Amino acid sequence: MSSWLCASPGPLVEVHDVALLDLDGTVHRGGVAVPGAPALLAAARHRGLRLSFVTNNASRTPADVAGQLTALGVAATAADVVTAAQAAAGLLAERLAVGSRVLVVGGDGLRAAVAEEGLVPVRSAADEPAAVVQGWSPDLAWASLAEGAYALAAGLPWVVSNTDRTLPTARGIAPGNGSFVDLLAATVGRRPDAVAGKPQPPLLLRAAARTAAVHPLVVGDRLDTDIEGAVASGMPSLLVLTGVSGVADLLAAGPAQRPTYVAADLSGLFERHDGPVVDRDGWVCDEGRARVHEGRLDVDRAGPDALRAACAAAWSAQDAGHPVEVPPGVLALLAMTRRGR
Repeated sequence: MSSWLCASPGPLVEVHDVALLDLDGTVHRGGVAVPGAPALLAAARHRGLRLSFVTNNASRTPADVAGQLTALGVAATAADVVTAAQAAAGLLAERLAVGSRVLVVGGDGLRAAVAEEGLVPVRSAADEPAAVVQGWSPDLAWASLAEGAYALAAGLPWVVSNTDRTLPTARGIAPGNGSFVDLLAATVGRRPDAVAGKPQPPLLLRAAARTAAVHPLVVGDRLDTDIEGAVASGMPSLLVLTGVSGVADLLAAGPAQRPTYVAADLSGLFERHDGPVVDRDGWVCDEGRARVHEGRLDVDRAGPDALRAACAAAWSAQDAGHPVEVPPGVLALLAMTRRGR
């Protein structure tokens, strides 16, 4: 049996030197800051925690991202931001000579990142590129995708910023970069040679290296990108319940998507986290208790400690090959953690 939730020797702001922060769902939701996030991040900085903002979005430059954060009340400079576009361009720079041409299927953020690595961004397969790089852009057109297909048909190396198939917007769910990657893959009959963004390691590893992090902590709201990326990169992680992944997702998480810590929001950075331990009646975390009895999850209270105990109980049962049913009342009780109650 295994529980990936761990005890911390002190508040996370004192245990870790750099927080690698996801943006949408963690720091902001669309164009609005997550309630309390600006003040909590400012307080974390005051306690000595350095912040690096890490995003799979390849459409904007770091300066653009920093400008948006600053407008939301989160102080940031371009140097504080690491994008999947930069990570993708970095992967290309490892493989190509300086001055090599790269066909960019994407927007200005990706073109700028390619140029910063000493490579030459081009728009047509007729420009004889040495590789293709692809990233999401709101202005991505059929003509650009077609140029990518022409170049890839010749067998050129293909690096993509990320493979998120969907993108949350103010109006609903829209196609993400992964959907366009799938389109090109179906057209040319092969998959990309490398993926830079979460959940693959290059983006997080680049952010950790750039900040000279000794004890980095990945902070995010999505199990399938932020937390899975942390696991793949060998880094501890904090899941905050302010975005995409909820309590039901967390309880059902497989080993590749289990966080080290979980909290309702970024206030979890200031907590000392208790770790669940097993006893003869189930799992205990401070005052919270949970067990799986006859295939059903049972908890004794609401709150973060009960959620941590519930995760340990559900995961240990799943790892032993036993399906776990979460009754609606139990899920409702644990979901109170998401609302910070």
